[in-house]
Amino acid sequence: MPEIKNNSQLRAFIERIERLEEEKRGIADDIKEVFAEAKAFGYDTKIMRKVVSMRRMDRQKRIEEEQLLEVYLKQLGDLADTPLGQSAVARAFA
Repeated sequence: MPEIKNNSQLRAFIERIERLEEEKRGIADDIKEVFAEAKAFGYDTKIMRKVVSMRRMDRQKRIEEEQLLEVYLKQLGDLADTPLGQSAVARAFA
């Protein structure tokens, strides 16, 4: 078992992590509030989360994911060729 050489340094690291975790919880609460506000205005928060996720992605990675999704949908019985499937694909990439 490694020996702890500097107790105060360890304590400082732990306390910094705890403060950052608290800040993270606060930010997560703020994000929830924004989604709740958007929902109150009639926006679909599930789709908003998808948009945020997609905007974070590299463009090439997003294109590859879209292509793979289309392949999977087709493998599951050409769902993308039905009106329901076309709607689902349009919503996923809107």
